[in-house]
Amino acid sequence: MHAHGIRRWLSGAGVVVLVVLPLQGCSDALKVIDPDIILDANSAAGAIALRNGVFLRLSQAVNGIQGPDALFVFSGLLTDEWRSGDTFVQRNNQDQRVFQPENTFNAGPYRALNRVRVEGERATKGLRTYLPDSTAAVGSMFALTAYVEVLIGEQYCNGTPLSDIEGSTIIFGDPMTNAAVLQLAVDNADSALAQAALAPPRDSLAARKVTRLADVIKGRALVDLGQFAAAAAAVAGVPTTFKFYAYHSTTSTTNQTWALNNSARRYTMTPGREGGVGIDFVTPNDPRLPRIIGGASVFDNSVPMTLVRQGLYGQFDSIPVASGIEARLIEAEAQLQPGGDRALWLADINALRTNAALYPPIGTGLTATRGPTLTALPDPLTDSARVDIHFSERAFWMFSTGHRLGDMRRLLRQYGRTEAQVYPNGSFVKGGNYGDATMMPVPFDETNNFNYHQCLDRNP
Repeated sequence: MHAHGIRRWLSGAGVVVLVVLPLQGCSDALKVIDPDIILDANSAAGAIALRNGVFLRLSQAVNGIQGPDALFVFSGLLTDEWRSGDTFVQRNNQDQRVFQPENTFNAGPYRALNRVRVEGERATKGLRTYLPDSTAAVGSMFALTAYVEVLIGEQYCNGTPLSDIEGSTIIFGDPMTNAAVLQLAVDNADSALAQAALAPPRDSLAARKVTRLADVIKGRALVDLGQFAAAAAAVAGVPTTFKFYAYHSTTSTTNQTWALNNSARRYTMTPGREGGVGIDFVTPNDPRLPRIIGGASVFDNSVPMTLVRQGLYGQFDSIPVASGIEARLIEAEAQLQPGGDRALWLADINALRTNAALYPPIGTGLTATRGPTLTALPDPLTDSARVDIHFSERAFWMFSTGHRLGDMRRLLRQYGRTEAQVYPNGSFVKGGNYGDATMMPVPFDETNNFNYHQCLDRNP
């Protein structure tokens, strides 16, 4: 309307406007419209957007959130991968192996993993409704659900409840043993494989990627369950060069391995064996783990600690969560079991070690030292020494990718090692002694779930 027309309209309806507008404003005060939030997948575009959101949630959960920290780095504090060079008590307690459900940094990773699972279900419903032939995309949701279930089964104590949501109603889950969660991961990996097999020809590349991802996840879960032959069979078709990444970028998330170690100096690698045991990731100058020593102090300069920074990931470098290298290591471990071929185990290990093309690249923008190409290992002749080598190889190939804590628990559960042989113990560098945590607790926040009270047990 022109200005003079507006004045005439207001002069005739001014009272009505003054009365009606405030009432209308009050009635709509709680109706908030946010175009950036997808409440329901009520279209094909909405379903695709939800699926994309699950991939973002995955990157956030495993290595893209700081304070509370993402899973890969925070669980790595409990192992021999990372040391706390920080003043935050939450990180120091985790590094000291204090079993503390109330640790406020503990809730973030658990919540983020479950968001991948729950939002994957929503995306799956939308895809099936609005894009019924998008079976490869549906398969990817089943695969990522299986993946976070493997992480939950490996990282947390027995008794993790997997809750769900229907509309706006929370369906509280019952506590589940680690074995039950891992079996659920196997089942969801099988669902991913079945969906990928139904993909139309135009989606063949996506279906193949989903299949390989699901194969590795299934193999990993079966290894955790002690089903080694089945695990080896599951990964047999995965090429050694395969990698599936959690992506980081300027528009999504920063790689927190870089952010907390290289940039903020709140995490550091440790020369030597932390707590007298474990793996020395620094001194061997292993080419699979380039690093940067010195040049600055850790954030907490009240404690003398050498800052050692990793050289694998720059600020926005993506991080592998499943790979063909892991597939070969799964096959090799099957040969360490009763009736296995020890010579084949050693051949599998050395085929990886001596193939320099498989070594990960140095991170973008980093000037790191890489050691010389590895040589073939001789057979150490005893099964105990073979197990030591095998888990060391896994640790170097898959450094800070969420594998180490599950492997340390397996050394206790499947190979009869003692806690003192596997976990850092004795005097803690910042005072006192190491605690007795061998896993992460279900966060205290979960007590809002009336089905959950505490961990069923703390068995490895």
